[in-house]
Amino acid sequence: MTKRQIVTLPEIQAVLPSLDLISAIEAGFAAYSAGQAVVPPVGELLLDKGEVHIKYGYLRDGAHYVVKIASGFYDNARLDLPTTNGLMLLFSQQTGQLVTILLDEGFLTDTRTAVAGSIAAKYLAPQNVHRIGIVGTGIQARLQLQYLQEITTCRDVLVWGRGQAQLSQFQRDMEPMEFAITPAQDAAAVLQTCNLIVTTTPAASPLLHVANLQPGTHITAVGSDTPHKQELDSAILGRADLVVADSIVQSLERGEIHHAIKDRQIQADNLLELGHIIAGRSVGRSSEEQISVVDLTGVAVQDIQIANAVTEALA
Repeated sequence: MTKRQIVTLPEIQAVLPSLDLISAIEAGFAAYSAGQAVVPPVGELLLDKGEVHIKYGYLRDGAHYVVKIASGFYDNARLDLPTTNGLMLLFSQQTGQLVTILLDEGFLTDTRTAVAGSIAAKYLAPQNVHRIGIVGTGIQARLQLQYLQEITTCRDVLVWGRGQAQLSQFQRDMEPMEFAITPAQDAAAVLQTCNLIVTTTPAASPLLHVANLQPGTHITAVGSDTPHKQELDSAILGRADLVVADSIVQSLERGEIHHAIKDRQIQADNLLELGHIIAGRSVGRSSEEQISVVDLTGVAVQDIQIANAVTEALA
């Protein structure tokens, strides 16, 4: 029996800065859109206090298949507990033996989601970003902003959250990274003054509305990853020149695209897939005046790529 490698969160956090995660996950998206990945539908448990996602799959030319369990329990902050948790398991494609257990406590899921946000901005955001807007103040909001450092030189940030204490803490945490953080009292100000926006909340009804949408805006929608979540007014997607999914098939059932199709604001035939844009098979932003929305529902190929990268680095 193959010896199983058990990797703890501190070990994972130590190795991540040395990895080129943007290139790895870009390659994963491109492989997925080219039909080179096997990714079954998301497994999901919706509980009274939280949710659990089970994502799994493999690359056809890879050595492993990956099973990822990730949870979100959003009242945990009141208990002084993390809101996310989870682990990733790597098995041999040849024998089915368990090779690596990544006890990441949800950190790899948070990180690969933030990396995907930076990739979305790399290919779809306007070249001249004059202000970044962040909707939400949790760990994903912080990581999205952190990984945007590699994509844009803009450091002027407007952040909206549901409480003054959360906004103040976000400001204290991010300003040492040389961001100029301004708290917003109204979410509308994010659309009115920012042209690169990332939404990161588990909202069940829209926070941003089409009346405030400006030409040239790019929005990366991250928080809406189940059928009942929605951060954007569906009319925003209807107004957009480009609507991009990480997975078109998956986005038909969950996320902002799911709601916009149900509300008859967009049609599935007009959707683009991020992997095709990365590979040059579809055209992304071609004008500074275009409005673009990327709907990131989270695809197992991201988990495959980050889990393989960490495992290889620690081998």
